[in-house]
Formats: sequence, structure tokens, C-alpha cells
Amino acid sequence: MFTLVIGGAGSGKSAWAEDLVRGLGIRPCYYLATMQPMDAECGARIARHRAQRAGKGFVTVERPVDLAGLRLPRRGAVLLEDLGNLAANEWYSPGGAGPEGALDAILDGIDSLRAQCRALVVVSNEIFAGGRDYAPGTEAYLELLARAHLALAARADQVCEVAFGLPVFYKKRGKER
Repeated sequence: MFTLVIGGAGSGKSAWAEDLVRGLGIRPCYYLATMQPMDAECGARIARHRAQRAGKGFVTVERPVDLAGLRLPRRGAVLLEDLGNLAANEWYSPGGAGPEGALDAILDGIDSLRAQCRALVVVSNEIFAGGRDYAPGTEAYLELLARAHLALAARADQVCEVAFGLPVFYKKRGKER
């Protein structure tokens, strides 16, 4: 099963996705973290996320780029948090695929994960409703993320948007809404 979960900041998408993965009864449960500690704010956010996951039974794997190169020790359930960070890392980080290869790196990585696990849940941010003018570099990043969302939604068994901690399914087990 492959589920794409999208939601705005503070929507409850991450908690909902964690509960989904834990509720599947598939073990081990891997938490695939993509955020890099680029500054003190990111470091604090990573620490806060680790504390929130403590005691929930997740095995944390930190992987900011090159998902295709990751080998999981056992087949289980994977929660990837989050696609927006992964896209930025692949685009901008020295170890990433760069602007020309970022989308392929993301999609190849997701395909690799799907082949290695029994269930995959990918969390991403809904960042397209802002209606603001962005700098050209930001617009290119947003286009990358939009293209990744479209490709992953087509591949996913389920696609939902979480608001107020509640999922709204657009696609569920191959049935579109």
C-alpha cells in the first residue's frame, strides 16, 4: 500500500500519518527523516520531532538525499517525512541530484522504497494556496514539488489531504473521488 498525505502547516498531517503507519500492524516501522540540520532552527525542529516520536516504535533513518541508494534492513512500513524537504535537498544540496535530476531522484527513490517495504506513507506540504509572488528560484522549486505530487498521486493507492487532523481522501485504494 502506498499513501500520499498532503496538508498545510499545523494541519495534523504528520500525526495522522504516524497513526496510520502504526495502526497497520506492520513491523518494523521506519521513520524516514529528510530534514537536514542546516541551522539552529532546523536543529531544534529535528529535536522536537524526535521527542514527539519517542516511544512510538519507529526506527528513525535519516536520509536527506538519494533515497534510491537506501537499503532497509527488513521489509516493514515506512513513513517518509517529508517530500518538501527531500525535494529541496535534491535540488539545492551539494549531495543532491541538482535541478536537472531532482524529480527523477525523488521518483526513483520512492519506487525503490516501495519495492523494499510492505507499506509506504509519504507526507508532503500543501504550499500552493498562498497566492504570493515568489522569487524565480522558489517558483522553480514549487514546480518541482507540484510535479512530484502529480507523479506520486498517480502511483499511490491512496491520496488524502489532512486538515484539522482529519483526512479527506481524493483517491482510496485505486478508486478516485
